[in-house]
Amino acid sequence: MKSTLVFDIETIPDVAGLRRLHDLDAAISDAEVAELAFQQRRAASGGTSDFLPHYLQRVVAISCVLRSGDALKVWSLSEPDQGEGEIIQRFFDGVEKFTPQLVSWNGGGFDLPVLHYRGLVHGVTAPRYWDLGDGDYGDSRDFKWNNYISRYHTRHLDLMDLLAMYQPRAAAPLDSLAKLIGFPGKLGMDGSKVWEAWQAGRIAEIRDYCETDVVNTYLVFCRFKLMRGEMSRAEYYAEIAFVRAELARIDKPHWVEYLAAWQA
Repeated sequence: MKSTLVFDIETIPDVAGLRRLHDLDAAISDAEVAELAFQQRRAASGGTSDFLPHYLQRVVAISCVLRSGDALKVWSLSEPDQGEGEIIQRFFDGVEKFTPQLVSWNGGGFDLPVLHYRGLVHGVTAPRYWDLGDGDYGDSRDFKWNNYISRYHTRHLDLMDLLAMYQPRAAAPLDSLAKLIGFPGKLGMDGSKVWEAWQAGRIAEIRDYCETDVVNTYLVFCRFKLMRGEMSRAEYYAEIAFVRAELARIDKPHWVEYLAAWQA
């Protein structure tokens, strides 16, 4: 079985970067710095959005599902165990080691551009990921026709983008689609609440939420593989049962809650 790495990131405003860019006084609190940036974005968008630019999104968690051989592993790279630069470097080290198929939900529109900008800020190296088939890196020639960067290649599969036929107006939210299929979807948190949770010190809650979201993505990806004929119906149901069994082996409260919601 080809290795598949499904990933999702969680971010907060890059307060330190905002201080540097706007030469803000140290007496101004982090919350005030972020609110100033939100106000500027609302003004620039005519009040329709306070979403900060990708390069001002600080990565605090990357959660992954690695399906390789007979194993399925769910884990997170997150603060406070690692800083942002280490989190991003370790993610790309995994790509370097396994050369997996990457799978995401809106990864092309958000997660990967954020990782590009923030990796650049921290001096991260990712030669395998950036291989476009124009160099001498190993089997580089294969990457000319299927690499991680090109939108219509499948070495990175942005499932949301593909299902929407690359039309933003046709995009579906992961939470709604997962629930329509019969999976648990999001439990108690979404991306808009991450900054609030961070300020309250609920870092573990952010990580747990990210992990459940990346499992939702993997489950929808399995359903897609059934639809495209990459899995038979028997293989699909066997894989879903396998995922449930593997999650049940992880003795953590968020998986107990997730499985209870799935059962319901």
